[in-house]
Amino acid sequence: MLGSEADSRVLVDTKDFDIAELHGWLKANDGAHGALVTFTGMVRDLTDSAIERLYLEHYPGMTEKALHNIVAQARSRWSLGRVAVYHRVGALEAGDNIVFVGVSSAHRKEAFDAAQFLMDYLKRDAPFWKKEVSAEGENWVAQKESDMEAAERWD
Repeated sequence: MLGSEADSRVLVDTKDFDIAELHGWLKANDGAHGALVTFTGMVRDLTDSAIERLYLEHYPGMTEKALHNIVAQARSRWSLGRVAVYHRVGALEAGDNIVFVGVSSAHRKEAFDAAQFLMDYLKRDAPFWKKEVSAEGENWVAQKESDMEAAERWD
């Protein structure tokens, strides 16, 4: 059973997300989906570095379109129920939530694979830019080669 567009939540926002609410939304299904996998990415503790905060920027409209496309690609590969992708932008401090990815599926392997795929493709294909802010100034962070390689394994 394939989920529909109504079974997807995609949002880019400056506000934090409620993990319990998202989990509850993913869990509320027709009973055919017995597996639920979530991933929450957070800002690591920055105390051992000169970095004071992170700032994430995006291209409004284009970013949401890219995330919907990534969800559609996941749905074309696996039979998924509900899918949620939330990503924060703006100024973020240590411990703040950055990203939430959640999927429901009939089987755990599909759910795990789909969640990993969504994160791998999000890191490679979604137009987000990360800036590190320190006392010395600001530095834009280049995309990691390891993120590119992680997504290539799905090609």
